Amino acid sequence: MADRFDVDTALLHLGGVRFPVTGPLRYSMTAGQAVELCRVLRPRTAIPVHYEGWSHFRQGRDAIEAEFARAPADVRARLRWLPLGEAVQLAA
Repeated sequence: MADRFDVDTALLHLGGVRFPVTGPLRYSMTAGQAVELCRVLRPRTAIPVHYEGWSHFRQGRDAIEAEFARAPADVRARLRWLPLGEAVQLAA
C-alpha cells in the first residue's frame, strides 16, 4: 500500500488493547507498531486516537510519546496530537 498510495492523514488506533479471552489478538496497535507503520507508510500527518479513557488500554499517551521520541526524526515529525474534546480547524 505504501508503494501505491500517498497517505495524507493516518489515524492511529493505539492503546495496545487485548483481552485475556482472545489470547494474543490485539484490537489496537502498540506505540511500537505505530512507529513502524509511520516509517513504512510515510503519512503527511499521523494522529493518535483511541488510546486512553478505558481500563483496557495498555499504553497511554506517555508510552506513545516515549516510543515516538526514540523514532527517526522524519517519523517523529509526522505525529500530531489533537486536543481532546475540542473542535479542530483542518487546513485545506
